[in-house]
Amino acid sequence: MENTSEIEFVRLTDISLEAIISHMNDPRVAAHMPLLTSKWTLEDAKKFVIGKEDTWQRDGLGHWAILSDGAYVGWGGFQKEGEDWDFGLVLMPDHFGLGIRISRKAIEFASVDPRIDFVTFLLPPSRKNLGALSRGGAKFVENIEYDGEVFKKFRLETTCQTHPSD
Repeated sequence: MENTSEIEFVRLTDISLEAIISHMNDPRVAAHMPLLTSKWTLEDAKKFVIGKEDTWQRDGLGHWAILSDGAYVGWGGFQKEGEDWDFGLVLMPDHFGLGIRISRKAIEFASVDPRIDFVTFLLPPSRKNLGALSRGGAKFVENIEYDGEVFKKFRLETTCQTHPSD
């Protein structure tokens, strides 16, 4: 039962590359990831995990693998984009419903980190249901271009955090 499942953040290195490849090759995931333009291979998955681990080394924070009751359901976390701490979340389609709970847990983590005064979110135009973001206090900033694609940029102050309701 997803509403009462235990959510855990672990390192991506704790997850099999095959599970990550399967996740990223699901067309329902690709539908909301305009920068995902080809099928992932073992080499792509290795580069991805190494790159995300590099951000942990460089910034002291990065992306996690996300578990629900011990099972891999996706990845997400924080990545430094210029001066911004950007939050991203990529769930397996059968677990899209966990997005609010996972995001809430991650934002709670950010709200006690003295380095993070605010969090940004870059969402593709395919994401139409943005009510949880505004209910949680995020404000639309602007449309930006990132790697040749347009994204909607939102900003959430973490100092007096409110959370979207389930």
